Amino acid sequence: MIFEMNEGSLNLLHNVERPKALKCGTFGASTFEDRHLAIGDFEGKLEIIDMKAPETPLYSVKAHSEIINAIDAVGGLNIGKDVKNDSGCFIVENPSTSLEPVLALQDQTPITKGAPEIVTGSRDGLVKVWDPRQKDKPVINIEPEDGQEKRDCWSVAFGNSYSMEERVLCAGFDNGDVKMFDLRKMNICWETNLRNGVCSVEFDRKDINMNKLLATTLESKFFVFDLRTFHEEKGFTGCIEKGHKSTIWCGRHLPQNREIFVTTGGNGSIMLWKYSYPSSRSKKLNDGSEVGVAGKNELLQNATISDQPIVSFEWCADKIGLSACAGLDQMLRVIITTKLNKL
Repeated sequence: MIFEMNEGSLNLLHNVERPKALKCGTFGASTFEDRHLAIGDFEGKLEIIDMKAPETPLYSVKAHSEIINAIDAVGGLNIGKDVKNDSGCFIVENPSTSLEPVLALQDQTPITKGAPEIVTGSRDGLVKVWDPRQKDKPVINIEPEDGQEKRDCWSVAFGNSYSMEERVLCAGFDNGDVKMFDLRKMNICWETNLRNGVCSVEFDRKDINMNKLLATTLESKFFVFDLRTFHEEKGFTGCIEKGHKSTIWCGRHLPQNREIFVTTGGNGSIMLWKYSYPSSRSKKLNDGSEVGVAGKNELLQNATISDQPIVSFEWCADKIGLSACAGLDQMLRVIITTKLNKL
């Protein structure tokens, strides 16, 4: 179902029945104007649909042999897109440094952030990267080495996409593994185990140098890793927080302020958090090497909105504080969070 929000009411625009249930979706590889939605279903099929005409997919491929648990996309962030203001100058959006657009010169070269790519993670243990311009086969296929057990991939996320060349991919698995892949060098650049199934992973911004990674897990824990300082033995430093007294199904950063994020729980609650950086984000050890220093999380709000798990949540990139979430009670809720611009 596709709804349009109009003056506080939801109006049904399209109701399309599909042969298989949907598991996940993202607008990440599409521009704001196009609003093309990439979806993964229980049969392992990846499709891209136009919200104005969802009956016929724009792109369709049998991506996995089993259910697609997670999906993310990058390339449709509108970063560096030319937008003229009333004075005839160009505006270059730069959310990594400020909430306000940066005024640019008329002849400035637009910034590009790489190809529109979609990543899927499946129960079949595979993580695949797709370019919609290439039909039928992935551009990258990540699978366990011979002899290794295939684990159920529950979550995927793009990050570090600050240039045409750079991009990393993070995947979380049912056994607690978190693996970060450098897609330029085609290797695993970091991995750890969180001792519980990883329900979601998300970088605080996709289009900047890696800054923070949020990972939520079973048994009430989430982790925030500082990604600015990497130690060869200790890896990235992170802080652990408990919340919801249940599975933490997902975590989502506020698009307008990357230090504000939401977690959703299996007890039907939503928690709003603020991350504060330490006075110094790194420190030197006795051997002269540097290790990261994690910050602290402050709980700003806790609201129970359902007696069933809240399994998905998404902020609106256009209007600060507007969000939507879905729960296992089969309810879609639109939520407005006020005063976020004062945090």
